[in-house]
Amino acid sequence: TIPCLLSPWSEWSDCSVTCGKGMRTRQRMLKSAAELGDCNEELEQVEKCMLPECPIDCELTEWSQWSECNTSCGKGHMIRTRIIKTEPQFGGTACPETVQRTKCRVRKCLRGPGMEKRRWKEAR
Repeated sequence: TIPCLLSPWSEWSDCSVTCGKGMRTRQRMLKSAAELGDCNEELEQVEKCMLPECPIDCELTEWSQWSECNTSCGKGHMIRTRIIKTEPQFGGTACPETVQRTKCRVRKCLRGPGMEKRRWKEAR
């Protein structure tokens, strides 16, 4: 049998990913005619490649419902929150705010003499 005539290996291809774990390949070609004999040499090689970790962005839950106003009369505030599900890593997008606060006003507070009478009338 006639020995295989093969070209040199090509350069390795770029990694199949732009970050993280991927694969790369290289090839060579058969120079002798296939009819002249069997050639069992490999013509392609594949290997793993590793690039810097991919950025992982912050991930949050949806906002909670607004809380009730923190006062029973007059001006107060309500809050809503959300929870961080995934912390940012490897240069990923930072987490935005997780607590929001807004003003609320229930009703005017009653002050001064006769307040008990007014409350009693309101209750009726």
